[in-house]
Amino acid sequence: MRNKFLLSIFLLAITLSLSAQENINLNKFRQLKQELATPNVYRTASGAPGHEYWQQKANYKIDIKLDDENQRIYGEETITYFNQSPDILKYIWLQLDQNIREQNSDTYKISTSEMKDRISFSQLKRLQNNFDGGFKLDYVKDTKGKDLPATVNKTMMRIDLPAPLKPGESFSFSVKWWYNVNNRMTDHGRSGYEYFEGEDNYLYTIAQFYPRMAVYNEVEGWQHKQFLGTGEFTLPFGDFEVKLTVPADHIVGATGELQNADEVLTSEQIKSFQKAKKSSDKPVVIVSQKDAENAEKSKSKKEKTWIFKAKNVRDFAFASSRKFIWDAMAVPFGDRTVLAMSYYPKEGNPLWEQYSTRVVAHTIKTYSKHTFDYPYPVAISVHTKQIGMEYPMICFNGGRPESDGTYSERTKYSMIGVIIHEVGHNFFPMIVNSDERQWTWMDEGLNTFMQFLTEQEWEPNYPSQSGKAYTIVPYMKGDKRFISPIMTNSESVWNLGSNAYSKPTVALNILRETIMGRELFDYAYKEYAQRWMFKHPTPADFFRTMEDASGVDLDWFWRGWFYTTDHCDISMEKVTWYQPNTQNPEIEKALEKKEADEKVAITDIRNKKLADQTYLSNNPEAIDFYSTYDKYKVTEADRKQYDKYLSSLSDEEKDMVNSNYNFYQIDFKNIGGLVMPLILKFDFTDGTEEILRIPAEIWRKNNEEVSKVFMFEKEVKQITLDPYLETADTEMENNFWPEKQVPSRFQLYKSRYGRGGFSGSNPMQEAKKE
Repeated sequence: MRNKFLLSIFLLAITLSLSAQENINLNKFRQLKQELATPNVYRTASGAPGHEYWQQKANYKIDIKLDDENQRIYGEETITYFNQSPDILKYIWLQLDQNIREQNSDTYKISTSEMKDRISFSQLKRLQNNFDGGFKLDYVKDTKGKDLPATVNKTMMRIDLPAPLKPGESFSFSVKWWYNVNNRMTDHGRSGYEYFEGEDNYLYTIAQFYPRMAVYNEVEGWQHKQFLGTGEFTLPFGDFEVKLTVPADHIVGATGELQNADEVLTSEQIKSFQKAKKSSDKPVVIVSQKDAENAEKSKSKKEKTWIFKAKNVRDFAFASSRKFIWDAMAVPFGDRTVLAMSYYPKEGNPLWEQYSTRVVAHTIKTYSKHTFDYPYPVAISVHTKQIGMEYPMICFNGGRPESDGTYSERTKYSMIGVIIHEVGHNFFPMIVNSDERQWTWMDEGLNTFMQFLTEQEWEPNYPSQSGKAYTIVPYMKGDKRFISPIMTNSESVWNLGSNAYSKPTVALNILRETIMGRELFDYAYKEYAQRWMFKHPTPADFFRTMEDASGVDLDWFWRGWFYTTDHCDISMEKVTWYQPNTQNPEIEKALEKKEADEKVAITDIRNKKLADQTYLSNNPEAIDFYSTYDKYKVTEADRKQYDKYLSSLSDEEKDMVNSNYNFYQIDFKNIGGLVMPLILKFDFTDGTEEILRIPAEIWRKNNEEVSKVFMFEKEVKQITLDPYLETADTEMENNFWPEKQVPSRFQLYKSRYGRGGFSGSNPMQEAKKE
């Protein structure tokens, strides 16, 4: 129903009633001060590195032997550590990540488990933990061959230096070790081997295979938080020279550039390799499927040593197998060319030969557009059956077709998505080198957001699993007992996938599409990436840079999305419709009569039949003036009063009085606690529509309830809050006026296996049958 209001001849005012300001400690728009580190000469208030910013460096020379008979890695390394800090160091710390596989590892001890009536052999095997994992250290020596005092504390090792390492000095030392390589298919893990029983062959994807320097900086000191399996790796940059001795018929892909192609490749492979460097339209096959199948059948007993060098990288990984097919293509960046490459067994085809290298090329081009030109000489995708994992210039990715060469749509897009994601990690955190041990979201969240942008640029309507705001709704509306703030240490997070990957992705996309707009966001995001490439940023550096480069105060956004578990549920509690009272008797009395006629009660209907039985009907002598007076009839006195009113108004005021404006007061309630903008779609009775966007700052003085009046010349038919699902609102039924019911659908099924039925085929297989 419309409500009438009177316009004063002196003042037209709409007053919105707001409750008293909340306590400053509860206000969601208070600035992030105590939550962020105090700016200093190392990290500025703008989010940029300070004029005295520093970081350490570690160079490696490594000799590795892959024992294909026993699935072991033997290694020797010389590390030169450069103290570029202003501090004197008495000792240094190294990471021994393989030690999570020791039988006495904390990772096994703290892993919860329970017995059930039914348990699989693989589950029972994991409970027993019979794998003999972990580094077996032969020695730690200085360059003169003298033993160095070394203390192993689970997955970390402290080396006590013979003399304090002063600022500007370096220290070199050597480590020799070996370890048993785990089976990724049964023991899981980020690296290891896959065994192909039918042909008795192995495919190795090897990482965390050497003792690695930990990061030392002004934020954490030594980052030597134990590796428990979730919080990944924090590493300094340096230069690598790695010699990999493997079976002679193996093909090796690794971080860096191959130094001795003429020693390990055939003349035909070298020719194809050179051709690939000039082919920017399609991949060139260097090792064919036929070549790989021949190598699978006749295993060489000889060895070859592949030599790789990499500059300014934080880590090194490699893959080795006689099963590898190898293709590559060129990706131009100005006057330089990057090689996008893929290594995969025949089990990956036809999917991998069609897509992998093309996806690698697309990824580094798209990420570069949003950040900085990809600086490394190669980008490699290696096929494994299980999870993806990333390292500088190389990554291991799943996505395997069926044995008949067909694959489901899900398999295809999962493969493309994981390749984009893992190749994209070259940018975050391999170059923008955040502390993964502390903050998973800083690499996974930022990278998954970039993955979303890259997927959307791969093909129209790409089925991205995260990015759009509504994809995070099921997580946001879940049980808060099992939801952590994004700003939670990596090892302590509930639901790591949603918390550290999906929620930051959605948050950043909301910033880009709704809060800041693409132009401001893209500029600030690129500024962050370029400021911190080849450096160690913190969350504060990211938050501050995004604000500094855009001119948008985002403290409320970081607080709500990153520091709390609040969710967005904003309701339109009440909508009240007003029109001006024109005081024109011809108009107002007609409206009053219409409203009176519409108020018909059941009593009025039934009494109408008894009208001739009333007292007045039977006693006409009791009738007076008011018995026949029509209060809705316009009189001459009414007209004179209206003329007197008009004469007191200015022309502008007359226009306002005689307008057809409709005023709608909407009362909003913040049920979920997360303050967000109000995006409103007004559909009018004439078939037109209008979108209005109200910044989140409307909640700045009352985080719980606000009211807003909207004025239109047209009558509103429907109001929708968040019409394009931009804010991750978890409850849409309170977002409509008039109320709009959205039916839920259910499916009837007969199979005891549920909705999937008995069929296990994919559409490609069904098409072949037809």
